[in-house]
Amino acid sequence: MMKPLLIVLGVLMTLAGAVWTFQGLGYLEGSPMTGEDTWAMIGPVVAGLGVALLIVAVRPRH
Repeated sequence: MMKPLLIVLGVLMTLAGAVWTFQGLGYLEGSPMTGEDTWAMIGPVVAGLGVALLIVAVRPRH
């Protein structure tokens, strides 16, 4: 039961981090976050943590 929850959380973190990165870099407009350097730095960190969570969630247990 915990594995699917971790996978969903990892996917959501990865997507949110990607959106925040693109907004911070100015590629996605229409938000107060557009063009803000802070979000250009926070986004990749959140996306990286999401990918790490996905790796931990899908790796086989021994």
